[in-house]
Amino acid sequence: MTFQFRLRILLCALQPSRRLATSAHLALAIVLGASSAGAQAIDTERFVRVDQTDGVLIAAPGVAATIVLGRDEHEGVLRAARDLQRDIGSVTGTTPKAVTGDAPVESDLIIAGTLGRNPLIDQLAKQGKLDTAQLVGQWEGFLIQVVRNPLPGVKRALVIAGSDKRGTIYGIYTLSEQIGVSPWYWWADVPIKKHSLLSVPLTTRIFEKPTVQYRGIFLNDEAPALTNWAKERFGGFNHEFYERLFELMLRMRANYLWPAMWYSAFYDDDKANGPLADRMGIVMGTSHHEPMMRSQQEWHRYGKGPWDYQHNRDGLRAFWAGGLRNTRDQEKVITMAMRGDGDEPMSEDANVELLQNIVSDQRALIRQELGKEPQQVPQLWALYKEVQDYYQKGMRVPDDMLLLWCDDNWGNIRRLPTEEERKRSGGAGVYYHFDYVGVPRSYKWLNVTQVSKIWEQMNLANAYGANRLWVVNVGDLKPMEVPTEFFMAYAWNPSAWPAERLPQYLHQWAEREFGADHAADIATIVDRYTRYNARRRPEQLEPDTFSLTNYNEAERVVADYNALGEQASRIGRQLPPVARDAYYQLVEYPVLASANALEMYVSTGFNRLYAKQGRASTNDMAARVRSLFARDAELTKRYQQEISGGKWNHMMSQTRFGYTNWDQPYRDVMPAVSELRVPEGDQLAAPNGIHPSDLMGLAVEGDPVAFPVFPIHKLALPAFDSVDKKRHFIEIFSRGGPAFDYSIAASHPWLRISQPTGSVNKEQRIWIDLDWQAVPAGTTQAELTISGPSQAKVVVRVPVYHRPSAELASVYGHIENDGVVAIEAEHYSRAHVAPGRKWQIIPGYGHTLSGVTTAPALAPALSVEDGMRLEYDVYLFSSGALAVETVLGPTLKFQPGKGFRYAMAIDDEAPQIVNVHADVSETYWRKLVSDGVAKFVTKHRVERPGKHTVKFWALDPGLVLQRVVVDAGGLKPSYLGPPESPDIPSKVSNSVK
Repeated sequence: MTFQFRLRILLCALQPSRRLATSAHLALAIVLGASSAGAQAIDTERFVRVDQTDGVLIAAPGVAATIVLGRDEHEGVLRAARDLQRDIGSVTGTTPKAVTGDAPVESDLIIAGTLGRNPLIDQLAKQGKLDTAQLVGQWEGFLIQVVRNPLPGVKRALVIAGSDKRGTIYGIYTLSEQIGVSPWYWWADVPIKKHSLLSVPLTTRIFEKPTVQYRGIFLNDEAPALTNWAKERFGGFNHEFYERLFELMLRMRANYLWPAMWYSAFYDDDKANGPLADRMGIVMGTSHHEPMMRSQQEWHRYGKGPWDYQHNRDGLRAFWAGGLRNTRDQEKVITMAMRGDGDEPMSEDANVELLQNIVSDQRALIRQELGKEPQQVPQLWALYKEVQDYYQKGMRVPDDMLLLWCDDNWGNIRRLPTEEERKRSGGAGVYYHFDYVGVPRSYKWLNVTQVSKIWEQMNLANAYGANRLWVVNVGDLKPMEVPTEFFMAYAWNPSAWPAERLPQYLHQWAEREFGADHAADIATIVDRYTRYNARRRPEQLEPDTFSLTNYNEAERVVADYNALGEQASRIGRQLPPVARDAYYQLVEYPVLASANALEMYVSTGFNRLYAKQGRASTNDMAARVRSLFARDAELTKRYQQEISGGKWNHMMSQTRFGYTNWDQPYRDVMPAVSELRVPEGDQLAAPNGIHPSDLMGLAVEGDPVAFPVFPIHKLALPAFDSVDKKRHFIEIFSRGGPAFDYSIAASHPWLRISQPTGSVNKEQRIWIDLDWQAVPAGTTQAELTISGPSQAKVVVRVPVYHRPSAELASVYGHIENDGVVAIEAEHYSRAHVAPGRKWQIIPGYGHTLSGVTTAPALAPALSVEDGMRLEYDVYLFSSGALAVETVLGPTLKFQPGKGFRYAMAIDDEAPQIVNVHADVSETYWRKLVSDGVAKFVTKHRVERPGKHTVKFWALDPGLVLQRVVVDAGGLKPSYLGPPESPDIPSKVSNSVK
């Protein structure tokens, strides 16, 4: 009985009559548990269907298409095919046969192989049934195509053809992903989707090849978490560990690895590691400071003499020659040149001539040990930290060597090729970081990298020709699943992911991992938590990072993150039980742990503020900090011991609290809290005689100084303004002793008080609002009088601005509020473009909303006269001197020259040109990368209140505008800046000219 006929019998059993065909088809779809959109995938067009019988039938209940491979096929391809065989069985419950050589006579087959290694594929190409013209000679290309009547007796075949070994492997794993197997099925326990039916339409033809030739990861800073996990799970970084890792990499279409190296040696710890990598198709390398295929640990074990080429040339040459011999027949990219031992700079007397001689001698060793001319062997020179300085001083290497440019360890690329450098035959690449150990502070614990940030930087790299090799430091790998896969997807095909599609990436990822029902919410959660973490890495948080008083900033960021955590947990409870372990790893834990850390530090800040104010709740806040510190351990315990049967023990064990310098603390240390000795009711008087009326304290929104205080401090609420009609609050609190009653009297009847009378045990927040219809036009100085125990009384001023309706009738644009106008970059009024240019919004980029940059990225500098500018209509209630704060992404000067520039002006004044790279000090750089933004202030003057236009020119490519803040005298210190000002749209929407 043929495969096709058996399926027809099954379908007839499900369709008792043709009149019920439609409903039976729906029933089949329900039984199979899938939508008509097909199985899940990212990037590649979906071609697998789970509810249709047309085309090649991969599997149906009880039957599956045989996988046919060539007898002379690469071992790595055979292994990938075995994975596909297992994957189909896991998805459908029916495991197909896999054969090498002659194809069986069946209705449907899967034929997989490499050109020149599978006679069936070569025959189909020769007969014209399979068009391989695009494929021949490509690097890692693959073709997935349905062929009708490929062989006698065979009606249909799904052909997976690769231009080379990895091309075929990628094609095979593409089918695995399409049928419902995530690359992270093992590394994050993502459940394999279940379908009874898998088919591929007859019209299917998919051809793909990579843009970036080498796409790799670096397991670095891998202790304690990954190291201890690998020891417990596998006995160390041996071939069992690396087989799991290599499979993950290939499923993500990665091909290049710098292996773990802190306390391990890839080739020495397990002699099977190197051959395994070569068989599976992984190109090996060694890190930026480990030349000639030898690890740092190997030098510590076997090296003789100092790591100093001037004084130990023969010892180092012998050591390096051994690295080449050990990897002689294995695919590799050789790291060249030399740094100091332990990833440190070389000695002070090292010079350009010495380094050039080192490279020359290393290339001689390549010729000697590998029997090939050096230009035939892939090599790279990593221009990391001070090594880039050698290049800038004139050091050069042969053109066939790849120049590996590097970021600043914080995700900002330091340098990209010039037009002349792009002519080099060896090409260029980028070494990037999701994790780092070093100044200004190590960050290793959680994912802090936005997809939008990766896109922005690697888009520049691709545009400037640094696209031969991309390698990213992924730390322990486990916290970095999302950015790692996006990095590989973007390296494979940058054109598939223009900025406009970035939100779709996370949506597709969430749908693949957890299904369509919650995909939109999960994508939003991941986008937001990475934004929140990128604002300030958790390791860098301090009690006063976010303002405790201005703009309610600290409370807002905590509330936002906790709301995100609640949403994440709520969705987790709604997911099927089989998906919850994966969800905790990929979504819920990073959100909850990050939100918990933020609240712990903010609570510490409030604890210290309350202590200064003398609040009895100081100790409650201290207890809150202790509780949050303990909760962090509980969240980690669940990750390590409770999910996945304890599979991930030791992961997330990286210390993160208690930094005193750049290096990680030995143990997590809770931030120090203050405690108040609160007197009992009969012991109210302190030695200096506190009056009973001092039992009541009062704080107002936006002011850290509370009543009572000496010298006397007059309290005033932030101004109430009819532009935004915000409400504000006061807080009445106890300074010790029993509960007390209070009352609040208003000077005007239109003052609304949420609780005008009441009792305070610890503290009470009271909201003040206005009945705006009753508020007179103009400026009013209102007052609140708060009365408390023992005749305590305090007056709070309430400034009110009720703008005349006639004044606001013709207003449009962003309106001054509380002395500032804050505008998100993408909320421009008009966008003017120069010929051949455009403004590009980067969704989700930066601290608050998005970024706006210019495109194309590779373009000459402009002048103000070229007119590439954004205009923002604003309405000011004040005149005179003011300042404009421009908030940019932390772009570095990635091209030679004086620095990148923008210009700013208000109305028709002469534009002020600002060089964003004028400050080259390390102090400035440390602040830049810690804050994640660059802020610049220009001084201006307007002669009248009313309508004005703020103008921003982008003069050099690569700058990313995040916000514009006009300070009309009211800007207060804060980390994120004031919330965006009210915006009244004009009759003409945002336009491009």
